[in-house]
Amino acid sequence: MIVVKIGGGSGLNLEAICADIARLVAWEEQVVVVHGGSGEMDLISEKLGRPARIVTSPSGVQSRYTDRETMEIFTMVMAGRVNKMLVECLQRRGVNAVGLSGLDGRLLEGKRKGVLIAVEDGKKKVLRDDYGGIVERVNVSLLRLLLAQGFTPVVAPVAISQEGEPLNVDGDRVAAIVAGALGARALVILSNVPGLLRNFPDECTLVPCIPGDQLEAYQECARGKMKKKLLGAGEALRLGVRRVILADGRREQPILQALVEQNGTVIWGDGHA
Repeated sequence: MIVVKIGGGSGLNLEAICADIARLVAWEEQVVVVHGGSGEMDLISEKLGRPARIVTSPSGVQSRYTDRETMEIFTMVMAGRVNKMLVECLQRRGVNAVGLSGLDGRLLEGKRKGVLIAVEDGKKKVLRDDYGGIVERVNVSLLRLLLAQGFTPVVAPVAISQEGEPLNVDGDRVAAIVAGALGARALVILSNVPGLLRNFPDECTLVPCIPGDQLEAYQECARGKMKKKLLGAGEALRLGVRRVILADGRREQPILQALVEQNGTVIWGDGHA
């Protein structure tokens, strides 16, 4: 079992990614795909007159402030446009993909934050009425049912609260909890950089390997969205995933290169290196 997270930044080679997933499925490997779509979300939000508001927490983690109207756009883009384009790409390559959001069958159930603490112009601000959330439970039986019938789930990062509200949840952390819940042997997180860089954006400073018990020390190297990828990696390891690979989604055979050649930043769980 392998979980693949496809990032939402620019420049990813989606055709190559889908080709790799098709190869894995042909080799009778079970694959679950989780995707982002931040770039597409920013573009469509701008066109609709609701430009993205990205805020930074006191710890330096970036998040999208999501009021109700933004949440509706987020659901439309993630569970609609981005999700179905990936399903189409996989179906063209013979993968019987099924697109889902966390709303469907309560696949991803979480807790709504309600407020965000942001640092703007050097001052802390409290932003209320936020529809961001954190996933607390995965409907594993639904995923296993689909996998057992030969389907490849493609999951959009929209969750549901206990009260039935849609939630904007981070795709990297969704991938981590899904990988842990399914007992995946590997989580591959694809983005538009080669992995964790000591001196961003210098790609020659790639960190090739990180022992899981030293992961926190590398947070200071991370910039922007990479901080959440490291958080997700740590959560996956704590849930029993053996290795997490932060890999380059722009190259040919990005998943196979990550799994076989260890290309990227490989983060090992205790005792698995």
